Amino acid sequence: MATLQAADIADLITTTQADLGKLRWTDIAYDLQEYVALPMILQKKKVSFQSGQSIQWNVMYKTSGAAKDVGLYETDNVNVADVMTTASIPWRHMTTNYAIERREIAMNTGAAQIVELVRIRRNDAMIDLAKHMEQRFWAKPSGSSDNKQCFGVPYWIVYNATEGFNGGNPSGFASGAGGIDSSAADFDQWKNYTAQYTNVTSTDLIRKWRRAATFTNFKPPVPGSPYSSGQQYGYYTNYDVIGPLEEVLEAQNDNLGNDIASKDGRLLFRQVPVTWVPQLESRSGDPIYGINWSVMKPAFLSGEYMREEGPTAASNQHTVFQTHVDTTMNLMCYDRRRNFLLATADPGDG
Repeated sequence: MATLQAADIADLITTTQADLGKLRWTDIAYDLQEYVALPMILQKKKVSFQSGQSIQWNVMYKTSGAAKDVGLYETDNVNVADVMTTASIPWRHMTTNYAIERREIAMNTGAAQIVELVRIRRNDAMIDLAKHMEQRFWAKPSGSSDNKQCFGVPYWIVYNATEGFNGGNPSGFASGAGGIDSSAADFDQWKNYTAQYTNVTSTDLIRKWRRAATFTNFKPPVPGSPYSSGQQYGYYTNYDVIGPLEEVLEAQNDNLGNDIASKDGRLLFRQVPVTWVPQLESRSGDPIYGINWSVMKPAFLSGEYMREEGPTAASNQHTVFQTHVDTTMNLMCYDRRRNFLLATADPGDG
């Protein structure tokens, strides 16, 4: 094998990244059967790109009361009121990386073996990122003093045992989700829908689920609001909910044939697949999250979307070449009241 120079190693790693191909090893490094966060984040059409020191968007929280009944020749009384506020969340940063030592490549003779080595290292780094993002996506920081962890789903969709729009401020954030205090009278509509159920039956969970989906289906009366149009719901829960629901589905079908699990993997609610989230298996309360993806989006700092840099020589290890994948993002919610959480008890913050 000819001696590889630094430029050759860099070219090798770069071309291997560009042509990942079919991986040829058994991968048991990941612990969950399915990951929701990273695959969704990799779909660019479903994310938002922004710039600035933080993520900001405008919220109209009331109207001015200008509409009224009038008589002929009545004097005009124009009423102008402050109806807007600004929501804001900080940027959060994640990174993963991998390295190749020059002599490792020399030891792995043959082009195929070298390429496999690079792929294994990169796959290791990306699996780590997927595992980290999944945990962060279904969790929230303990409080406002945490300046590293991103704001996951439980930050925006808060549990409350009372049925209705009662999902208020996330615990540890007295100023409210996005800096809007839902305990203030002006911002009472900045809350998600909640309900507590006891049994996975048509008269308990399913009835409350149908009610939640109906009551969170807001349709703006005036077109043109960029953050309030569209219905892209997803429903996410654990197996203790999905299993009994599949049995309910089988019970209402008289033509199952010979398949004793004919409805497994086919569970729908209002024609939308109900997604099993293994990350939620460890949560109490058997939660069901109803997320409207038209108002809930991962936001990325422009130019920092899964940015891959390298390979570059390590500053203090001249035979080592490093590659870094960096992401600056956070999860934003334009309208909390279009999301809901059903649970038997508080699922916690992850």
